[in-house]
Amino acid sequence: MSEMRLLGLRGATTCDEDSVGEIDSRTQVLVREMLDRNGVDHEDIVSIIFTATDDLTAQFPATAARALGLGDVPLICARELGVEGAMPLTIRVLMHLYTERSRAELHHVYLEGAKHLRDDLPE
Repeated sequence: MSEMRLLGLRGATTCDEDSVGEIDSRTQVLVREMLDRNGVDHEDIVSIIFTATDDLTAQFPATAARALGLGDVPLICARELGVEGAMPLTIRVLMHLYTERSRAELHHVYLEGAKHLRDDLPE
């Protein structure tokens, strides 16, 4: 039997506009995909950090995650660095979780326009 380890799972997505509905929808799809593709149970999640670019101000991505039933998981939002030429309307996620998988077995999830951020990852 493998030993449980604390690992980080990454993900990102983009929005088409700065609206509550768009941020909620894209965040929820991303978080669900991260959980589903990696077989993560609610109890395995330690915490989730969300970042958003400066052009996303209508909603906290953590609010969208709470609506998925993650209200008891420590969630925090922060601003992404304002680097010139960076992808706009982007939400990034770092999920800390306990898993028996190795780092190489994790499936990081990049959706929508964010797929181009990590061309090296398989679908």
